[in-house]
Amino acid sequence: MNEAIRPGVDGQAQEGPELSVIVPTFNERDNVTVLYRRLEATLANVAWEVVFVDDNSPDGTWDVVRALAQQDSRVRCIRRIGRRGLSGACIEGILASSAPYVAVIDADLQHDETQLPKMLLLLASDQAELVVGSRYIEGYKSEGFNKQRAGASALATEVARKMLRVEIADPMSGFFMVRRDRFEQLAPKLSVHGFKILLDLVATAHGDLRAVEIPYTFGERQHGESKLDSMVALDFLGLVLAKLTNDIVSLRFILFAMVGGIGLVVHLTTLFIALELIKAPFAEAQAAGAIVAMTTNFVMNNFLTYRDQRLKGFAILRGLIMFYIVCSVGLLANVGVAFSVYDQEPIWWLAGLAGALMGVVWNYAMSGLFVWRKK
Repeated sequence: MNEAIRPGVDGQAQEGPELSVIVPTFNERDNVTVLYRRLEATLANVAWEVVFVDDNSPDGTWDVVRALAQQDSRVRCIRRIGRRGLSGACIEGILASSAPYVAVIDADLQHDETQLPKMLLLLASDQAELVVGSRYIEGYKSEGFNKQRAGASALATEVARKMLRVEIADPMSGFFMVRRDRFEQLAPKLSVHGFKILLDLVATAHGDLRAVEIPYTFGERQHGESKLDSMVALDFLGLVLAKLTNDIVSLRFILFAMVGGIGLVVHLTTLFIALELIKAPFAEAQAAGAIVAMTTNFVMNNFLTYRDQRLKGFAILRGLIMFYIVCSVGLLANVGVAFSVYDQEPIWWLAGLAGALMGVVWNYAMSGLFVWRKK
């Protein structure tokens, strides 16, 4: 157990926490106090702390958490500005905590906090290094999981288990507890982007993480709304591809390349419409295709690939102009490399592939420096 001494809620000295509960939040001001009260009741016999990691919620969630922290030193608040994403929030929260055991739970009150003592017992007795609240084992009950979301989750779970050879039944769960020493061993290889921190954790461990799954009751959301959107599917696919490459390339790069592939389809579609329907000259049709594709790529990258650094307001216009410039130079690099390879080995598809790869690497590197640069 952590031997650090710190004041308790009654002002008396006590040992450091045995359990840290990490709660990522965004616009959850109506839920955090309720969750705190539930944790207080459930963990009455456990030395615990709760770390709320808030992505600068417009509704002032962080302010409510700070008010709780003034009343109870077991409550902490990490307010992130200029960064977004569930996985990154969980990683920051876990690494900022101090207990030997760490749980991750959503702030929407849908996870069953009454299972935390049982999860802690399994870890503390060395029966497991990871305990997962699972939706796919006997005993699970659902009060608030709609059919559409359940179907999407089941499909993603099947894809993850088969492609990444993940053995646990519910790698998409957002409710789990892990030994912090094991987490810290894996943390350097985890992605701070995306929403599926458990999948990343298990896939990174390559089976070397003893896991136990327990059922729980998935409750109904009381306040606010789900943070999942249509881009999460691409986010998930990007994570799977990153793990298949053994993290040789980053999740962000894969998402950037995937968006580029969509842009190619947009370019060709626009080119076809301009040539066949509008009867425009080829040069003008090609230019139109390029502009529409670059604009589409910029919008998708802003909402998906760089969602944690999303540009807003006037910064969108500046970013779009810089993206046009970056991609224009990238096109020249693409053509230059393709011609160079073709001169050495006149195989058209090899030259084209080399040029395309050079283009996407250039665009990715320069976009990170000049378009979505960190402040």
